[in-house]
Amino acid sequence: MKVLVTGAAGFIGYHLSKRLMGEGHIVVGLDNINDYYDVNLKYARLNELGIQRGDAERWNVLCESDKFKGSFTFVRMHLENRDELPTLFKNEGFDVVCNLAAQAGVRYSLENPEAYIDSNVVGFLNILESCRHNNIKHLLYASSSSVYGESNKPVFSVDDNVDYPISLYAATKKSNELMAFTYSHLYGIPTTGLRFFTVYGPWGRPDMAMFLFTKAISENNPIKVFNNGDMSRDFTYIDDIINGITIALNNLPENKVPYRLTNIGNGNPQSLMEFIEAIEEHMGKEAEKVFLPMQAGDVPRTAADTSELEKLGYKSTTSINEGVKAFIDWYKGFYNI
Repeated sequence: MKVLVTGAAGFIGYHLSKRLMGEGHIVVGLDNINDYYDVNLKYARLNELGIQRGDAERWNVLCESDKFKGSFTFVRMHLENRDELPTLFKNEGFDVVCNLAAQAGVRYSLENPEAYIDSNVVGFLNILESCRHNNIKHLLYASSSSVYGESNKPVFSVDDNVDYPISLYAATKKSNELMAFTYSHLYGIPTTGLRFFTVYGPWGRPDMAMFLFTKAISENNPIKVFNNGDMSRDFTYIDDIINGITIALNNLPENKVPYRLTNIGNGNPQSLMEFIEAIEEHMGKEAEKVFLPMQAGDVPRTAADTSELEKLGYKSTTSINEGVKAFIDWYKGFYNI
């Protein structure tokens, strides 16, 4: 297949591009490489995919790599560009689109709300319109466990009511799901929304807890523990996330309206303190902890019901201990610690 992966310089997009190329697919990666976090990490991911930084820095220029069994071409572009994105679709003739590009982060949405509307709403509309006019066989897009808000249910199901997001980031993800349903209903475009649950692993984002805690411990700085540590997350290792995406990619929605939502999580939530203990163990030192109240827009717990995806063959198999060790081994190697 010829697959467009947006957000290809990002954490999940990088790993998905690598997997698809390994399977022999033709991959075109798109990213605007914004400075929400260190762009050097984004360029380093692209380098792993065979794209040199000097090439990746240019706008709207296709850069090719033949590093893997399949092929990878990168283009630097904004999703919200109403001229360049439709032209890319027309010229490249994609079979499938995996839209992982978005302005990420719950807390940053309190500081820079405009970025979320531009990328996550306007940009997603351009993706939908481009899919509509170019006979895309399947659109997969990143949603988030944050849409569940302050749910008090023991397990979060895609059948739950998610009408009360508590951050603008979550609201944009909920809006993506509504927009996708409309396009599936009106134009018959098969769409799958992927509700990710706290993804971690090698090449992860610097604004996530795994990265923040590891960096602080390595530099002998204190770590911030919110809600006084009384939190739990459905931490999901990146390889399990990629397995879930590829399973969903290869199985079209079978509903009357070709629309589907699915959780991709571990299904076994861990307490934040247990997560920190695993990091401490593999770093070989105890963290100095500063206990703080809950942050605005954050939630105390997440827990994924993955039963629908399991029917298609999905299973999260990576333990917290294995996943944390893999991240820390990568971190020490990447930063020469």
